[in-house]
Amino acid sequence: MLARIGRWPGLRWVEALVRGLPPWAAVAVFLLPTALLLPVKLLALWAVGRGQVLLGMAVIVLAKVVGTAVVARLFTLTQPALMQLGWFAFTYAHWMHLKHAVLSRARASWAWRVARVIKRQWQQRWRRR
Repeated sequence: MLARIGRWPGLRWVEALVRGLPPWAAVAVFLLPTALLLPVKLLALWAVGRGQVLLGMAVIVLAKVVGTAVVARLFTLTQPALMQLGWFAFTYAHWMHLKHAVLSRARASWAWRVARVIKRQWQQRWRRR
């Protein structure tokens, strides 16, 4: 969705600017959403503490969804620059190896296989309707 929004004429130049950043500037831009969303999440926790539980939880969920989407898009744009940093490339390679190992194990589990069968059955039922 953010890639589609990024095609808007006013934002294309921003994405081009982000793509062209040097490695350390890319790190700063990549970490920026986390720093910007922290006060929002703290305000949401304050709202929960004041009895506005639904409002606080809604803000936390919205901040998490928006933050994840923005960070994913920024990672796509900054990955080539980030990979120029040895420590980042090393960490990323190890993270991906760990992620694939965990996912392989999860996908081989009984629960995952059962969930896939159930999902497939629901999809077939939905298509029939």
